[in-house]
Amino acid sequence: MVVQQYRDGGGARAVRALAVAGVIAVTAGCFGGDGESGASDGSGRRSVAADRPLDLLGQAADVLVEAGGAETRTSMETAAGGTRVTIRAQGAYDFRRQMGRLKVVLPEDAAGADGHRPITELLAPGALYMKNRGAGVPDDKWVRIDTTTLKDGNLLTGGVTDPMAAAELLRGAADVTYAGKSELAGVTVHHFRGVADLGRAARAASPQSRGALGAAAKGFSKDAVPFDAYLDEDGRLRKVRHRFTFSSEGAEVSVVSTLLLYGFGLPVTVTLPDEDAIYTGEIRQG
Repeated sequence: MVVQQYRDGGGARAVRALAVAGVIAVTAGCFGGDGESGASDGSGRRSVAADRPLDLLGQAADVLVEAGGAETRTSMETAAGGTRVTIRAQGAYDFRRQMGRLKVVLPEDAAGADGHRPITELLAPGALYMKNRGAGVPDDKWVRIDTTTLKDGNLLTGGVTDPMAAAELLRGAADVTYAGKSELAGVTVHHFRGVADLGRAARAASPQSRGALGAAAKGFSKDAVPFDAYLDEDGRLRKVRHRFTFSSEGAEVSVVSTLLLYGFGLPVTVTLPDEDAIYTGEIRQG
């Protein structure tokens, strides 16, 4: 079983074990301001600052699909029982095919003296593939997970929030406020704060994302997900930070997931493993 449980009441040992395994687990039972409309920046593109925040955020996933591929960096910080660990990843994602390839790096202090090789993850609609998973999985084999069966819909499980799912969550945005303009890696961005409703996002999501987000809407004990989103002048999502909170065996677990996007238009090639490369044996619990 890939999804593991938080086993100690404070959650500290569990967080460390999950980081070593390359998985953030969610177990069963865990679980604004308006601008002027219609303006253009003179280039034929709509100015982000001129649109209504809910419209902008609701269209963010569609704008990324139009952009095609992009490079991405992610971080996922988990806090439970006074222990805090961060898992980082880097790779590329094709928003049109909703497929990506990322290298997930585990924190050294959680991996111990021997360390752990980076985990390769392939993201596809309804599926997550992991290589160098550890926990008794042979080095040349992949683990495949049906994300529509996960209690978190793969918002947390792989230590990476699927970039399309992160954008699709914004379709459920409410209570949005405009926090102003700033620069991110030399690009002008507009900062929005709000709360996304998982159920609303799942209902509005694209067909490829609907199953996983629907599972998350049922699996989390709280539908409300606070976020900070940063859109550039073309309405492309450049950065988004989601804050997930859930309870496990009496302990409150907080997860902050951050996604950065850049290098838009990048060609992205993702080849899924053949069936004979998929590991079907038992996965040792951490």
